[in-house]
Amino acid sequence: MDEIHARGLALTATAAASALAAPASSGRLISCSGDTGSLILADEKGDLKCHITANPFKVDLVSKEEVVMSINALGQLYFEHLQIPLKQRATREKENASIDTSQKNQEDLGLWEEKFGKFVDVKVNGPASIGLDFSLHGFEHLYGIPQHAESHQLKNTGDEDAYRLYNLDVYGYEIHNKMGIYGSVPYLLAHKLGRTLGIFWLNSSETLVEINTEPAVKMGPVDAKQNSRSRTDVHWMSESGIIDVFLLTGPTPFDVFKQYSSLTGTQAMPPLFSLGYHQCRWNYEDEQDVKAVDAGFDKHDIPYDVMWLDIEHTEGKRYFTWDKKRFPNPKRMQELLRNKKRKLVVISDPHIKIDPDYSVYTMAKEQGYFVRNHEGGDFEGVCWPGLSSYLDFTNPKVREWYSGLFAFSVYQGSTDILYIWNDMNEPSVFRGPEQTMQKNAIHHGNWEHRELHNIYGFYQQKATAEGLIQRSKGKERPFVLTRSFFAGSQKCCVDRDNRAKWSYLKISIPMLLTLSVTGISFCGADVGGFVGDPEAELLVRWYQAGAYQPFFRGHATINSKRREPWLFGKEHTRLIREAIRERYTLLPYWYCLFYCAHVTAEPIMRPLWVEFPDELETFGVEDEYMLGSALLVHPVTEPKATVVDVFLPGSNEVWYDSKTFASWEGACTVKIPVALGTIPVFQRGGSVVPIKTTVGKSTGWMTDSPYGLRVALSTKGSAVGELYLDDGHSFQYLQKQQFLHRKFCFCSGAQCTDSCTLKGIVGREVAVSTEAGLGPSSMPPPGPSCHGSWFPVCRQPHSCRRCSHVLMVPAPLTPTDSTEQLGPTPAASASGAGAVSECEQRLPAPIIPQEQGKVEKP
Repeated sequence: MDEIHARGLALTATAAASALAAPASSGRLISCSGDTGSLILADEKGDLKCHITANPFKVDLVSKEEVVMSINALGQLYFEHLQIPLKQRATREKENASIDTSQKNQEDLGLWEEKFGKFVDVKVNGPASIGLDFSLHGFEHLYGIPQHAESHQLKNTGDEDAYRLYNLDVYGYEIHNKMGIYGSVPYLLAHKLGRTLGIFWLNSSETLVEINTEPAVKMGPVDAKQNSRSRTDVHWMSESGIIDVFLLTGPTPFDVFKQYSSLTGTQAMPPLFSLGYHQCRWNYEDEQDVKAVDAGFDKHDIPYDVMWLDIEHTEGKRYFTWDKKRFPNPKRMQELLRNKKRKLVVISDPHIKIDPDYSVYTMAKEQGYFVRNHEGGDFEGVCWPGLSSYLDFTNPKVREWYSGLFAFSVYQGSTDILYIWNDMNEPSVFRGPEQTMQKNAIHHGNWEHRELHNIYGFYQQKATAEGLIQRSKGKERPFVLTRSFFAGSQKCCVDRDNRAKWSYLKISIPMLLTLSVTGISFCGADVGGFVGDPEAELLVRWYQAGAYQPFFRGHATINSKRREPWLFGKEHTRLIREAIRERYTLLPYWYCLFYCAHVTAEPIMRPLWVEFPDELETFGVEDEYMLGSALLVHPVTEPKATVVDVFLPGSNEVWYDSKTFASWEGACTVKIPVALGTIPVFQRGGSVVPIKTTVGKSTGWMTDSPYGLRVALSTKGSAVGELYLDDGHSFQYLQKQQFLHRKFCFCSGAQCTDSCTLKGIVGREVAVSTEAGLGPSSMPPPGPSCHGSWFPVCRQPHSCRRCSHVLMVPAPLTPTDSTEQLGPTPAASASGAGAVSECEQRLPAPIIPQEQGKVEKP
């Protein structure tokens, strides 16, 4: 929705070309009835109807004769008309003796000019805000609109501050605060028993969101209580732009995820190495420091995959350069890492040092590639290099040029094991208003920064990823970490700064869950906290939590003490080693989850309500989460903890402790004793988790390591799971269908396997064995394909180490043909044939990888 003037429509096209992965598909709406003041439209199936009223304007979304959402029910729809620029208006006013006093009052109220300290924000076209309200009927639980250091479930704003979406560099941000920090995704989900909805407000300017919930009537007359439903009102307000909103109708959480991904794209399939552990700090001093830290991991038998270098690796913070004293031979350093089958990540920020001897600056200056100030010159601000100009990534030519800077022939000293970290791209401008760019700075197409602020970092991330793909001639997957993000940033990886405090460890869980349900699965928090010095116990607990979160990186600021994993004594080193090694053991499960996120938009790290949408008790849980559908993780986030209360959902579920094999029925809260080495992780009955049976120094050393299956039987004695394999680094899984995707069923004591898709091959032999099977004591003996036997152990979970029945399997199952998917022996197939169909009912539909942004089934 926009005014008649075409100016806003151009901005819509700009936003859609970037945040949206593909044009929104359209479907036909059929007119059911209507008169001069109203109209009813329905989809072709008749499941959804839109009741549109003209005066006053209102839209009701109706499902099964029930109103689930109303638009403009509170009459808060508005958009301010663009006005004649201030100078032109002043000239006309001089010619007209009678000056409109209301216009003078607008100037006095700061509607045409606002002051922020010494900065004056001149609004050339006057105030241009927009707003609209949505009433969600029967909904009390809302989630989304990151990024805030707040609870996963959105709170009523009431008389307090609204949730602010405005990307800012907030060093050591406050927790339990609705202020905007590094990224913004204007996408909200509402959930209740039997229904999930989504609202995607496509606007990249500063946005405020007010939330007010009116609970159902619980007291008073019987009729009033029977006819009462709770209602949550959501009011969106943006500083500029047009009203461009998508309603995601569900009805399930996974339906909403797919609907959102059809607009903005799915999680990019990452290279396998990026799922390992990353070691970073601001800054490793020189090549010798890098070599020593790398050797320290080997000496202490701790696997890791990626070494990171911050801004000090450059020559005076000039990106795409190397400090010749500290890093005189960067290629030799990278060859050292290559020989260890490890990678290097370096930083590249959007600000460019103003220096006539710096080639990147002079090239951008000559081509006019910098953001301009409102007077027409290059915008200049202060950041790490000192006085800098900022590349205008909203310009396609700038993005194309920037992508070309990553070519090996241009980026001297870089190799194919070097990847990129985009930081400070909110953008951060020291001494600027709120430490960012002035809103009246001018971008490509004469758009003011106020209209594009939240999407600026997205554009840099896009250009960087394209550059890494181009340097490999389209063969290799990129890895790019970005601090600033917007809708659609799930194509890469997201992280942020935090503090070395227990409260920041605790708040990281709901923050990551919020990112996950809004499409950004590859997310993480700085292990140990970026700011400050964690004590040993906090560091151990953070490694344990990070090992079960999608992006796993230790990071620290320049003023913090060194905190490599072996610097806190032998016992703490052992515990950190165990946490990191467990991450590597589960790499096949992680990789399969990322593949599913890539093709079906299922989040990797899931709040309990996503997996158990019909259990009200799960709707507010945020101290534990599901990793995929098989593992429940409850990180320990309190100091000196000796016991944690773990809620195990599902009245028909059985849960197994991943270490002790103790079992519990679902729909209860259990007290779990914890020592410092305890990571409370539970496997869901009915699941199969693929693992690696041995751990190497990095993911590269584990390519040929055999696979194992952790089988946890349901109360019905069955389990299902998946294994996905490809080469781990290229696009061959897309371009040539070179992958293996297998499903596993364990039913009535027999193992059966089948392909999830008829497409896909893998060019190496794969060995898979069943490491351990967990099941109820009434289970029959295993079938011939299991190669093991059940044995009973104590059923008292707190008086013994292992409870229920455990299946130990010594022999791997190895296919004789490397292009043939894994399968059972003929005898096993016969014994399990009758049970396979029961298992397949619980398996997801076959999936085939598609181009980014397309989610399809064969």
